Amino acid sequence: MMLAGTVGNALAMLLVYRACQKKENTRKKSFLLCIGSLALTDLTGQLLTSPVVIAVYLASRDWRELDPSGSLCAFFGFCMTVFGLCPLFIASAMAVERTLAIRAPHWYASHMRTRVTKTVLLSIWLAVFAFALLPIAGLGQYTLQWPGTWCFISTGDNHVVGNTFFASAFAFLGLCSLIVTMACNLATIKALVARCRTKPSASQSSKQWGRITMETLVQLLGIMCVLFACWSPLLTMMLKMIFSHTSVEHCKPSDSTVQSVELQKECNFFLTAVRLASLNQILDPWVYLLLRKILLRKFCQRKGGSYLSLDAVI
Repeated sequence: MMLAGTVGNALAMLLVYRACQKKENTRKKSFLLCIGSLALTDLTGQLLTSPVVIAVYLASRDWRELDPSGSLCAFFGFCMTVFGLCPLFIASAMAVERTLAIRAPHWYASHMRTRVTKTVLLSIWLAVFAFALLPIAGLGQYTLQWPGTWCFISTGDNHVVGNTFFASAFAFLGLCSLIVTMACNLATIKALVARCRTKPSASQSSKQWGRITMETLVQLLGIMCVLFACWSPLLTMMLKMIFSHTSVEHCKPSDSTVQSVELQKECNFFLTAVRLASLNQILDPWVYLLLRKILLRKFCQRKGGSYLSLDAVI
């Protein structure tokens, strides 16, 4: 997973860098900045967390023996929080940007500048960094999670100051960003379909617009499906565990009672949900850029036309 994510995000960053060097892409700088920032965030998150998990697993030793002070656990939990929320918020910002470009093109052309995009991205990073530092400041807690190879937000310890608030805030912020992304993408799809219907169907440009619109609709639906499938299990599972005052921090294989078997099933499901969320970092560059570029290149080669990028409809 680490290698797949590294290759995909590095390739996406390379394509974005090359596109930014072209003068004809000046108008698309905002979109390219968002894509590049998303790829950079996903790549950094994987490089900071995956090697730690692999090293602890291969060492076949208890985390507490390798990290008696708990500093590595706090750092790992901090990274999980930062590089979990940042991609979700950047995806929401991209969805809003895309909606404004389609539904309010004149306002977008006059107000959306590269400086605004940079400010929004910087604000997202700073806000998430500040939020993730709350447990280190004493509000909430990062704890070792089952099976003992990673750390994340504690969901079951109500005796720690602000623990319930911090865990709930993470889940609610993640769900809100998902809702914003879904709503904006649906609004964009509706606008694209409406604009496609208003164009004369006989013209060549209309047919070309129809093909581009269809590809964009497929991509937007793919983005929504990937985000929902990767993140909703973890976020909903966290809320369930918070409200039921349960946690996976002390999961151990046991079949002595029915309750322990049920708890073990919950632990396994939570671990699967975390893996799905990690999978999102691998899929992001493909659903946002790489597959779109490949499909459009094949289409244009087949039709003999000029190359069209995703921003052709944005």
